[in-house]
Amino acid sequence: MEIQTTALKQSARQRSGLWNRFVYSQKIAPYAFVLPFVISFLLFFAYPVFNTIMMSFQDVVPGETKFIGLDNYRKLFNPTFFKAIQNSAVYTFWTLLVLIPLPLVLAVWLNSKIMRWKNFFRSTLFIPALTSVVVAGTIFRLIFGELPGSLLNQIVGLVGFSPHRWLFEASTGMLALVMLAVWRWTGINILYFLSGLQNIPNELYESAEIDGASTFQRFWNITLPLLKPVTIYVLTISIYGGFAMFTESYMLWSGNKSPNNIGLTMVGYIYQQGLEQNKLGMGSAIGITLLGLTMILNLIQLKFFGLFRKED
Repeated sequence: MEIQTTALKQSARQRSGLWNRFVYSQKIAPYAFVLPFVISFLLFFAYPVFNTIMMSFQDVVPGETKFIGLDNYRKLFNPTFFKAIQNSAVYTFWTLLVLIPLPLVLAVWLNSKIMRWKNFFRSTLFIPALTSVVVAGTIFRLIFGELPGSLLNQIVGLVGFSPHRWLFEASTGMLALVMLAVWRWTGINILYFLSGLQNIPNELYESAEIDGASTFQRFWNITLPLLKPVTIYVLTISIYGGFAMFTESYMLWSGNKSPNNIGLTMVGYIYQQGLEQNKLGMGSAIGITLLGLTMILNLIQLKFFGLFRKED
């Protein structure tokens, strides 16, 4: 009996020793920490992308899948698809033009020593990001309504203009989309820039001030160069966010049917073809095209900013 007990204890010690060597191994530990990310990446990104690529070469209908080669991609050469690309590109351009310099300037002000009530303004500017895009889109649809009682028509009426059908024209409809994006995402980008500003040593500004540098010179020669990594990051996610926009347009026009497709986006076209018309193969082809387009644009801007340049 004692011999069996001793053998069991020795076996338990051996298993415990093997487990401890496995857990505390410097060779195995890095892979153990990376494994959850690898699994989630394979399950929730790599596999869906691979499956979507396969579906883009197929005609997928309920109960039947047929390989059709490049037919789905040939069908993309139509006015509706080009209209969706144009709308997404114009929207992305205007959001980049506003949502990078404006948050940057506001972040510099909020980070300055003379700014009072910093925490209040930071919280206030961040609140829109916590608002549901569905709620925000509904509110903006009421603001830009075509009735004389809508908020914007009341404002223009005070200065003598007649009511306008804001969401029925391409220019004013795009204005509504961009204003919604600016209202919602300015606070997020401010936080990104604030995190970068707070990592810049104050000694650099003090030395430049002693040397007689003006406020603009300190901003141009110290702040902007040292904020380059944050700016590249904000630019990258903004390009993706611009081309991935859908819910805002869907809420402004109460569906995916804006007049003359003035609010149709790339993702909206995927929704239209893949879900509304049950053409999953066509929707997959649009999605792969969108993925390739955003990757190319981001690679171009990363190359332009020298991210792939080797350090000397």
